[in-house]
Amino acid sequence: MLRIGLTGGIGSGKSTVAAALADIDGVTVIDADAIARDIVRPGQPALGELALEFGSDIVSEDGHLDRGLLAERAFRDAAATERLNAIMHPRIITEAAHRLDTAEENGALAGVYDMPLLFETGQADKFDTVIVVDVDSEERVRRLTEHRGIDAADARRRMAAQIGDEERRNGADIIIDNNGPLSALAPQVKSIVGPLIDAERRRSPVH
Repeated sequence: MLRIGLTGGIGSGKSTVAAALADIDGVTVIDADAIARDIVRPGQPALGELALEFGSDIVSEDGHLDRGLLAERAFRDAAATERLNAIMHPRIITEAAHRLDTAEENGALAGVYDMPLLFETGQADKFDTVIVVDVDSEERVRRLTEHRGIDAADARRRMAAQIGDEERRNGADIIIDNNGPLSALAPQVKSIVGPLIDAERRRSPVH
C-alpha cells in the first residue's frame, strides 16, 4: 500500500483535498482531526489531562469539551501550544498508525494520512509521498475569517503556531496549489495523484 502524508497550513483547504482523494477508488483517508475528536470524548483519558492542564471549565457539565475555550487557551502562546501537543499528539500518532495498518490489511491501494502538523510532529519521513496544499497566507486568513468565523488576529496566531509556508513547501514531494477557485481543485488532485494510484494498482498483485 502506498502511504501518503497530506498536510497544509490552517485554512489551506487540506480537508477539501482529502475529500477529493477519498473519491479515488482504492484510497482510504485517515483524518488526524477526527482522531483528535475521538480521543477527547467524555471519559477519555486525554480529556482529563486537558482539564488538568488548561482548567476544569473547558469540560462542560455534560462532560464534553469546550473546543473554543481550549483553543483560546492553548494557542495563546507557544508554551501553551506545546503542552496541548504533548497530550494529544502521541495518542493521535498511535491511533493513526493503527488505522493505516488496518487499511492496508483491508486491501487499500493507498492510505492517506490527513495531518495538519505532519512536519511539526516529525512524521513526514514515515510516508512514501508527502503532499502539501499551498495557499497564500493572507488568502488563508481571509478564508478563515469569512468561512469559519475565526477572528483575523486569532487566525494569524494559529498560523504562527505552525511551521512557515516555505519550510512546508521544501518538505513536499507534491505541491497542490489551492489559491484558485474551488472548482479547479478536485481535477488538479486527480490529475496529480491519480497516476500514483494507478502505478500502485499495477504493482499490487491483489488488484
